[in-house]
Amino acid sequence: MQGYGCSQAVVAAFADLYGLDDTMAKRISAGFGGGVGRTRQMCGAVSALVILAGLEKGQTEGSDKEGKAECYKLVQELLAKFKERNGSIICAELLAMNGCKVVKDTNIPDDRNAEYYKKRPCVRKVESAARIFQELLLTRPTDTLRHILGDIQSPTSPEGEGAS
Repeated sequence: MQGYGCSQAVVAAFADLYGLDDTMAKRISAGFGGGVGRTRQMCGAVSALVILAGLEKGQTEGSDKEGKAECYKLVQELLAKFKERNGSIICAELLAMNGCKVVKDTNIPDDRNAEYYKKRPCVRKVESAARIFQELLLTRPTDTLRHILGDIQSPTSPEGEGAS
């Protein structure tokens, strides 16, 4: 994780699919580390799933109730999968389950080194969140995946006509 927070690691892994560069992805997700600003609330890896769900299905019109409902549905599904696989979506609970001391009420992050990562479940939670989101992406229709990945142009665009 190279010193990045759990949310940053997950969002940055998928950022290019949504036109975000690495720096912007890390800035957007920076405050979610440590269970949201080191308050040990919702795990940063879980917060990343929420951010990615918004990029995937988020509505852009305030009056779009259907779009909002689709986004909320996706968020609920992603969080349920994470909780099922990991036992909780709460940072403090995930740390405690792994025998880690839960420190909050400070904004000073711990030093990130090999010993730090060895004791904590964070790398496994980041991997779990990334796998969950990857599974979602793999359920997309192939044409949609190719378009997002840039392998083909949109068939509705003039440039896409006749492209195979």
